[in-house]
Amino acid sequence: MKQFLLTLTLVFSAQADWKQWRGPSGDGHTDANLPTRWSEDSNVKWRAPIPGKGWSSPVIEGNQIWFTTAFETLATEAETKERLKKNTGGVPVYVLSKVRLHAVCIDKQTGKLLHNLEVLVKNEPQWVHKLNSYASPTPIIENGRLYCHFGANGSACVDTRAGKVVWRNQEVEVQHENGPGSTPVLWKGLLIFHMDGSDQQFVVALDKATGKERWRTPRSGTMHENPQLKKSYGTPIIRHIKDRPVLLSPGSNWLYAYDPANGKELWKVEYGGLGFSLVPRPVTGHGMIFMSTGFMRAKLLAVRYENTAKPDIAWSYTRGVSTQPSPLLVGDELYFITESGGLVTCLDAHTGEKHWVERIGGNYSASPTHSKRRIYFHSREGVTTVLQAGREFKVLAKNQLEGQHMASAAVDGNALLLRTDKALYRIETE
Repeated sequence: MKQFLLTLTLVFSAQADWKQWRGPSGDGHTDANLPTRWSEDSNVKWRAPIPGKGWSSPVIEGNQIWFTTAFETLATEAETKERLKKNTGGVPVYVLSKVRLHAVCIDKQTGKLLHNLEVLVKNEPQWVHKLNSYASPTPIIENGRLYCHFGANGSACVDTRAGKVVWRNQEVEVQHENGPGSTPVLWKGLLIFHMDGSDQQFVVALDKATGKERWRTPRSGTMHENPQLKKSYGTPIIRHIKDRPVLLSPGSNWLYAYDPANGKELWKVEYGGLGFSLVPRPVTGHGMIFMSTGFMRAKLLAVRYENTAKPDIAWSYTRGVSTQPSPLLVGDELYFITESGGLVTCLDAHTGEKHWVERIGGNYSASPTHSKRRIYFHSREGVTTVLQAGREFKVLAKNQLEGQHMASAAVDGNALLLRTDKALYRIETE
């Protein structure tokens, strides 16, 4: 355990910038001394209005904060009716005749708008779920390059210093049904992302320098014959397992492991039941992968990959499992929250034994953040509830902002960056 904490400390010290969704390790951890209390009138250093609409989370490099947004042109009633004849589901959706997809840059010290750059345009884009947006996947920033991904609407690379698009790729398509949701990862020279649609399902890697496709691997596991039960919106993580990098990739019904260099499938584990429309990103620790199986009835799986001949399910938990926010592993405890009603569960990560289940209220899409034994849950009602991490339930604070928290938080120094549907806030102790 001490070695685990030392490793996290070294990671955070080496990389202060928040370059990807859920931070340096992609798991929601930071060693920052974040505020526990704020409001519209307290501990807000600046508030920057957000142009357009999008749920992507902020990423930070140097003095720049970047996120994506969409400018929408609604389709007419007649156009909507005609295009939705192809919708094989029955979920509430909205339909556009055109969408302009932008990358937005904010000065992290002042909140000043530096760039509002159009990176892609799509006529007659696919419809999206009313809880989703056309700019939900979070971009990745690295060495002056911002990699933006918008699902089937395309991907693009931005030179963050010049404020110019380096490349675009709108050739990788699937039918999302509910809109884009999966966030990409970077590995060496590759931008890797899921494309799990109702029509086809695969993982693909683009050359990060050119945007050209480098490899594509179809999902090999058996899925339900209903197209709606094949789609998914998961985000992979890359971890070293048995001395090699492994892309851990949750899809419908199966957790896959791939070689990130070439997309070769290394192994897969079946969930043991129907699992689709996954949104939460897995976390790892103690030789296990912790993940939600999504819909219909979500299960929390602990997939063991160490001290076993082949990966298998060590334990599972079925009550109040998250279908949107990602889980959070803090030491020996695993935390997750339901999308509706704000039911928080704390389990023993080794065994799946329940420590406590408590309701904090609200509805949730954003993934939680952890800092110094404090856990931050951000609701769609604009409330952040701060809990004390541990085997006893304790609320430290509740903080209200205007607007909805759909995006996960980012961290800069000891400041919390929170994006609502109205504005981006820098929350910092005065």
